Amino acid sequence: MPTSDFEVVREFATSKDGAKVPVNIIRRKGLVLDASHPTVLTGYGGYGVNITPYMSINTLILLQHGVVFAEANLRGGGEFGEQWHEQGKLTRKQNVFDDFAACAEHLISRKYTQVSKLGIIGGSNGGLLMGAAFTQHPELYRAVVSEVGIYDMLRVELSPNGAFNVTEFGTVKEADQFRALYAYSPYHHVHDGTQYPAILFTTGDNDPRVDPMNSRKMTARLQATGTRQPVLLRTSSKAGHGIGSSRDEQISLAADVYAFLIHELGGDNGSSARMDQ
Repeated sequence: MPTSDFEVVREFATSKDGAKVPVNIIRRKGLVLDASHPTVLTGYGGYGVNITPYMSINTLILLQHGVVFAEANLRGGGEFGEQWHEQGKLTRKQNVFDDFAACAEHLISRKYTQVSKLGIIGGSNGGLLMGAAFTQHPELYRAVVSEVGIYDMLRVELSPNGAFNVTEFGTVKEADQFRALYAYSPYHHVHDGTQYPAILFTTGDNDPRVDPMNSRKMTARLQATGTRQPVLLRTSSKAGHGIGSSRDEQISLAADVYAFLIHELGGDNGSSARMDQ
């Protein structure tokens, strides 16, 4: 299927405090907005990193299976300058999670998709975003892929790379920053009896940036809740944070991640999505 069959449109979601958050949506041309389409939303929202839509082989795999792919320009990023970044860091980090939830709700209200067909994916700081997303709004998503994420925000600065993150997340040594960290720390907001989406965590045995302990303890905690959906952990040996993986391992990881999403969201073979004639 040629890439010319697809288009990118930019829409804006309204966050909890009224901020307008861009959502870049890659979709088939002529897509009918009838809430029937499997959709995957991603975001990062940190460190002033700019997120722009681009066509990768992984994105193309989803598109060929009838999936709509959306990238959110959340606060914490640098898409609108340093002020946009500042509004999503330290004690204002919750803005990032509110922005992401607003983007998910926008995709549903615009009838791209529905809860039973909405998946989310993110890695590293975007993995933290995934953890906050499904602990704060477990009812909003069908499937989650969270890669090399941080989930215990009260211990993150104790890791070998922890000092690097203090200027972005804050420290437990400052009262106001501690309260902010605890308020959204995904691990501390997993509750027994809650039904969570299907979740796939990925990590690496030798991750120098995010201790794999985060993914392991988060997986175990969620599995202990009694949630009916699968909670899975995939570990790459001798690799971590995208560093050191062989090409074969990269392909194997991508196959597992996108097979999981397509299975959970009900992606088709690329031929059945409705189109305007």
